[in-house]
Amino acid sequence: MKSYICAIGTANPPHKIPQMQVADFMARALQFDEQNTRRLRALYRVSGIGQRYSVLPDYIRENGDFTFYPNTPNLEPFPTVQQRMDVYKRHAVDLSEQAVRNCLKQTPGINLTEITHLITVSCTGMYAPGLDIELVERLNLPATVQRTAVNFMGCYAAFNAIKLADAICKAAPDANVLLVCTELCTIHFQNNPEEDHLVSNALFGDGAAAVLMQGKPCSEMSLELQSFHCDLAPAGKRDMAWHIGDTGFEMTLSSYVPDLIKSGIKQLTDRLLQGLKTTLAEIKLYAIHPGGRRILEVIEQELGMTRDDNRYAYQVLRDFGNMSSATVLFVLKALMDNLTSKEKDEPVLSFAFGPGLTLESMLLKVHYAGAAE
Repeated sequence: MKSYICAIGTANPPHKIPQMQVADFMARALQFDEQNTRRLRALYRVSGIGQRYSVLPDYIRENGDFTFYPNTPNLEPFPTVQQRMDVYKRHAVDLSEQAVRNCLKQTPGINLTEITHLITVSCTGMYAPGLDIELVERLNLPATVQRTAVNFMGCYAAFNAIKLADAICKAAPDANVLLVCTELCTIHFQNNPEEDHLVSNALFGDGAAAVLMQGKPCSEMSLELQSFHCDLAPAGKRDMAWHIGDTGFEMTLSSYVPDLIKSGIKQLTDRLLQGLKTTLAEIKLYAIHPGGRRILEVIEQELGMTRDDNRYAYQVLRDFGNMSSATVLFVLKALMDNLTSKEKDEPVLSFAFGPGLTLESMLLKVHYAGAAE
C-alpha cells in the first residue's frame, strides 16, 4: 500500500510587510533608544527574511491608525488572549479556504464532495466548534467527512498530519484526505524586550497550506511517501517552547536551538535512511523547514549540503518568514512546482523542528506519470 502527496495549495493574508518596516514598528512599540534600535534592526537585517504577511494591517501603519493594537505610545492596554482569538476566528477560515481552493485547482478530477477525511493543523488559535467544522460548512464538504485536529504542536505539526494521512490512505486506498495547516503567528506579538521575544517577533508570519493526499497518484507530478523518523533532544526542552500567557501565546526560541539541531541532525538522517535503499549521498532534493537562517546553515554543514541544495527553504524564508506548521508545506510546494521528468524516482529529504526539542524527518520519492509511461 502506498500514499501520495498529489497537490499543495498555499495562501497568505493581504498585508505584505517589508522586514525592516516590522523592525521599526517593534522598536517604536518597545520604546527603544537609538542604540537598541540599531541592534534590533541588525537582528532583522541578518534574518534572511525580506517580507512577511499578516492579517493585521497595524505593522505597516503609524501609531494613531492602528485597528488592533491600542493607539498609545506603549500599546497599553495590551491585547488579551480573547482579543487575539477573536482575530484568529475571523481570519483563519478565510485563509484556509483560499489554500484549499488553490490546492484543488491543481487536481480538477477531484471534487470537494469526494473528500473523505479532513485534518486541520494549528498552534496559533483554537476554538470549538472549530476550524474543521467551519471548513466543512464553507466548502460544502460532506457532513460525514472524518475530521481530526492537530493542535499546539508547533512548527513540526505538518509531519504528524502527513503521517496520519499516510496511515489513512494505506488503510483505505480510495480515501481523499485533505490536510490544512493554518497559522496566524503575527497576532501573538509580545511587547517584551527579552531576547527570546525579540527573536520570535523577527521571524514569524501568517500563512496557510493545504495538501491533498491519496492512495494513488492523481496528478502528473506527485510525491510518494517512503519513510518517517522522529526523535527528541530533551536538552532543548526549554530552548524551544510555546506557552499561553495572559496576552497571547508566548514563544521561547533561544539562540542554542541551531546548535541542538546540529548535534542531532546527522543521527536523525542516518536512522531515517537505515534499511532503505537510499543513501545520503544519493539525495539531491531537499525540503527543510526554515526555522531560521542559522538553522539552515548548520544543517548544510552537518549533511554536506550546499546553499543551492537548500534553495527552496531560503526562498520561502525570504518571501514569507517562518509560518510555523505551514512553512515546510510551502517549501514542498516550491520544490514540486519546479520538478521535471528528469527528477522521476529521485528521493526527497524533508525536516521540521519544534517544541520538545522535536526533530521530524521524512523521505519521499518523486512520482512522474507523464507520457513517457
